[in-house]
Amino acid sequence: QVQLVESGGGLVQPGGSLRLSCAASGRTEMNYGMGWFRQAPGKEREFVAAISVSGGLTDYAGSVKGRFTISRDNAKKTMYLQMNSLKPEDTAVYYCAGRTADQGLGTSPTWYEYWGQGTQVTVSS
Repeated sequence: QVQLVESGGGLVQPGGSLRLSCAASGRTEMNYGMGWFRQAPGKEREFVAAISVSGGLTDYAGSVKGRFTISRDNAKKTMYLQMNSLKPEDTAVYYCAGRTADQGLGTSPTWYEYWGQGTQVTVSS
């Protein structure tokens, strides 16, 4: 079993930056693909970014490509999402997710086995 806990959310002005963290516990090896999703009020959960076990493969939603960067530090059992040039439309609850996998990554919520509780990101002046 894997537990995921997000942190780093908050209120930021448009154009600002935030870095989200997702700390994993409950398993010694970080052999799972991981990703970030977000859900705004009244909308479905949507894919933001994903990263493979080794960190060698990444993928991004078109709406965040060039502004967000996903990374992971397996020694620290932590995944990150660096968010720059934030826009009001980035406001949402951000969730991290994981799935046991030797390789590959997923862009669909159904690919993932484990989920965090979410952290609120609000972009507003």
